[in-house]
Amino acid sequence: MTTQIHKIQAPRFSDVQVGDKLPSLTLPAITRKTLALYAGASADHNPLHIDLDSAREAGWPDVFAHGMLSAAYLGRMVAAWVPQECIRSLSVRFSSITQLQDTPICSGEITEKLEGDDRRVRVTLKCANQQGEPKLVGEAIVSLA
Repeated sequence: MTTQIHKIQAPRFSDVQVGDKLPSLTLPAITRKTLALYAGASADHNPLHIDLDSAREAGWPDVFAHGMLSAAYLGRMVAAWVPQECIRSLSVRFSSITQLQDTPICSGEITEKLEGDDRRVRVTLKCANQQGEPKLVGEAIVSLA
């Protein structure tokens, strides 16, 4: 069996405009299994994310998603738009808790074209739930040919 690797072709700097949207990424609803798998993969076993008793002791009604899980989803969306080597920076700010059964919806929009030796664009990023409530916001700087 052979594995095919699909190389992502970044858009050209001349072909993008301020206001252009990145292809969005919608993930399955967050479940306890999602959190357990992420905890294992990331080695982040914070009990607030995986243990109901610990979450309740801390005043939360239930466990909730790791903030870095949503950050990873945003990174995945950007890396599906351009090859990873084009991503110069990616930063996020946590806005609110991602609850169980929230459906993460990641979006991005080009907000600035930065001309110079390295043609770059600034992309605003958002990971929201199915009600449109922002969970993470941020930006990426991406270099385009």
